[in-house]
Amino acid sequence: MTIDDGNAHNLRMPSLRIVSMLPSATEMIYALGLGDSLVAVSHECDYPSEARSRPKAVKNRFPTNGVKSKSIDRRVAQALRRKESLYAIDLDVLADARPDLIITQELCDVCAITGTDLAIALHKLGISPRILTQTPRGLKGIFSDIQELGKALGAPSEAGILVSKLEKRLENLKRKIPKVRRPAVYAMEWLDPPYAAGHWVPELVEIAGGREMLGNPSKDSKRISWTEVAKADPEVIVLMPCGFDTRRTLEEAKRLREIPAWRKLRAVRDGRIYAVNANAYFSRPGPRTVEGAELLAHIFFPEDIAWAGPAGAFARYAVLS
Repeated sequence: MTIDDGNAHNLRMPSLRIVSMLPSATEMIYALGLGDSLVAVSHECDYPSEARSRPKAVKNRFPTNGVKSKSIDRRVAQALRRKESLYAIDLDVLADARPDLIITQELCDVCAITGTDLAIALHKLGISPRILTQTPRGLKGIFSDIQELGKALGAPSEAGILVSKLEKRLENLKRKIPKVRRPAVYAMEWLDPPYAAGHWVPELVEIAGGREMLGNPSKDSKRISWTEVAKADPEVIVLMPCGFDTRRTLEEAKRLREIPAWRKLRAVRDGRIYAVNANAYFSRPGPRTVEGAELLAHIFFPEDIAWAGPAGAFARYAVLS
């Protein structure tokens, strides 16, 4: 995380007006008890529920509701080749927000507004709020971002307590993992075409007791071939397309049955395919990634590790139905 102070060096923390352009940062702010300071958010900031009522400073240029995975991938690839932004900043909302602090990212052009887009918008408005940029690539980075955010908001103690609680949950989870052979896992971050998970997801798989066979730890997720999937022949496949919830993932996954290589996989033969709410627990580098590790541990070892979260967080994928 980096901070650009702009012209706001002498801000009093209690008076901060915050614009969060990241769902993960919004979750962090609420987890620190500072949600009332949010004056605008992105269109994807939907957790906790209070965030949904905030003005939307960022909008999606390419709505994806009802659009199939393959079409989304094609549209995104075309936009990136043309160097077109996938998101738009609502200048009127941003101007009305009168932000002291804006939180953005430089991790993924596909996931959220970039710093370049933000700089252009601020230049047009003629304002210079403080800018805080998050770029986590693993759990350590996520926890560091929480602590840096706490410092920026005048709540370093609260951030330290939150990180300590999250780290303790992970340590407790590690102790619960059965001392047996770890299952070979494919965390499938996109369905059509297939992608292997990157950044913090392979780390979550390992903490949960699995062996990630195709992941790209601490780096971007990567497109792979069905030949690579077949060669890895995972015992467990976790369907977690970026930004999808469980219901949408199950619907999209029906098309996997049309792929010849799919039915030959060990995980398919054994019925160990699971759809998860990636939008809540895996796509966003926020506090709920710890719950993602707990969810994976339950999927890998259902008889040993209970899942205390929402019932809709995951579902077993019916291979033949």
